[in-house]
Amino acid sequence: MFDPRAFVEEKVDELRRTITGKAIIACSGGVDSTVAAVLVDRAIGERLRAVYVDTGLMRKGETEEVRRMFDRLGVHYRIVDASGEFFAALKGQVDPERKRKAIGERFIRVFEREAREFGAEYLVQGTIAPDWIESGDGVRDTIKSHHNVGGLPKDMALRLVEPLWDLYKDEVRAVARFLGVEVSERQPFPGPALAIRVIGEANPESVGVVREACAIVEEELEAAARNGSMVRPWQYFAVLLPVQSVGVQGDRRAYGRTIAIRAVESVDAMTAAFSRVPYDVLERISLRITNEMKANVNRVVYDITNKPPATIEWE
Repeated sequence: MFDPRAFVEEKVDELRRTITGKAIIACSGGVDSTVAAVLVDRAIGERLRAVYVDTGLMRKGETEEVRRMFDRLGVHYRIVDASGEFFAALKGQVDPERKRKAIGERFIRVFEREAREFGAEYLVQGTIAPDWIESGDGVRDTIKSHHNVGGLPKDMALRLVEPLWDLYKDEVRAVARFLGVEVSERQPFPGPALAIRVIGEANPESVGVVREACAIVEEELEAAARNGSMVRPWQYFAVLLPVQSVGVQGDRRAYGRTIAIRAVESVDAMTAAFSRVPYDVLERISLRITNEMKANVNRVVYDITNKPPATIEWE
């Protein structure tokens, strides 16, 4: 049985021996990167700087929430606004692999700048087992390149440290609870962020649409879980599809966008089953998305596909 106490003690000791200089960590505020940051902070203290990059692809209110979390944890951090760089890198990109790799390379370039300024030699990442398994290793097929695996450039100057490499998501959550990290039960969020919840080119306008839709999905499912209508799913979000369908505005025919809702149950992200969200909850989500959003969305669909054959994210 996995023992989070033993893991933390062994890993902190290993990190003290491994990281001989300064390090930076790509910290998104999610469970994996936050746990990795706390582990390395225990090992080397002020020689670590957590760098949160505002890519322009984050969830609604994410940056301020991450700022408050870092303050509570006492980890040294810096917030970098690089949204312009990321949208420039994504311009014209519609292939999911190219999008992921463009994001991964841009992350590294930002961190290399930050590392030079801080004098860091090491880059810490919260890579976990499903990330490298699904990215392929020469034996397995590449299901999808995770930006912190498949997107790393070959000429990267920083030495890579990945303290969670062998862990699965449920084990990372156990470590988070042991460390007292408040995001231990937070739903997973992909490294490429909202860029892979826009099918097609992720530009500021389309990302803004899916950001609002994701916020509505989160608000309604979490409210339903609080009032006992359902159990909160393991992961839940919206996807903007490159599909327009016929709708009605007033008494006129119109074409509008389509939003897909995805909610799944899982333990380690390797397999997942779609959540059986009550119809009244789905109806509230649909009404809010079509009535509140100023994005001409006239159709909301629900994804009832398990993993496999689908992945959890659409890209």
